[in-house]
Amino acid sequence: MDEFDAIMEKYGDRPLREHFGSLDEINQFAVQFYRDAAEIYDCLTRVKNRQRNPLGYSLDDAPIIGLLVRIWKLLKETIRYHTENNAEFIAIFQRTLLETAVTATYLLKHDATVLEDFRKCSYKDRLRILRDAKNGSAFSKTKAGQRLLRSVEKKMSLEGFSENDFAEQKKNKWKLQGKSFLEIFTEVYSEQGTAQITEQMYRCSFGIMSESVHCSWNDSMDWCLQRNEDGTFSIYPFFHPADIRYITPSYLSAMSPTHFGSNASKRMIGITRCSSIGLRRRIGTSI
Repeated sequence: MDEFDAIMEKYGDRPLREHFGSLDEINQFAVQFYRDAAEIYDCLTRVKNRQRNPLGYSLDDAPIIGLLVRIWKLLKETIRYHTENNAEFIAIFQRTLLETAVTATYLLKHDATVLEDFRKCSYKDRLRILRDAKNGSAFSKTKAGQRLLRSVEKKMSLEGFSENDFAEQKKNKWKLQGKSFLEIFTEVYSEQGTAQITEQMYRCSFGIMSESVHCSWNDSMDWCLQRNEDGTFSIYPFFHPADIRYITPSYLSAMSPTHFGSNASKRMIGITRCSSIGLRRRIGTSI
């Protein structure tokens, strides 16, 4: 694609580690690099293997390509909020981006049965909407409730699901293959180190990041309060400035679907016609 070449021309003959005379110059380069990486990720999702999917994506491939699109959207928003000096919202995006990237990587390494389970797990609350409508809930009789009900019924019809097709998901408490996210996280990152290191990664990344989504006392102290000398607190009504080091973990998480295992690599080639090795060469090892 022309977009790939236009971006890579910026880095072709440039001695990247020269002319970094100040912290500002390093930060400016880093922001531009991550912005270009997100743009290439965007391009990747538009390079479709037309032999595999001549028109739209099949139900076996659409869940994965949907997650990849979500990754570059989150990465672009992370960069935008960095340029606006808003570290608080970057923290919210980081958690969602990590979960999306880990899930996409896990799905790339497994077969169509796991893809179907992933799709079915997303109907947990939608089945409740159908059940509530049958029980005559007041909301289901409103215009908004009717629109929501038609949306759920249309999606289930598209996939050929009935309300009786979710016994396994109910048995597994609506978790992908009955696994907690920690178990999926550990399986994805097990190739990088010991189980102990992986659990430490989980606690220091996803575990703490989750506070920015679900709210917690520590999260409020970090972003919304300031401590007074007498031990009391005052509100902090401003956004905290963002350090470029907030972006780097998000970038590394976003790249995870392109790095793990031959099966994931073959799946990526099959869906996008772009090899994970080629992607890493373009955006993973440019510095």
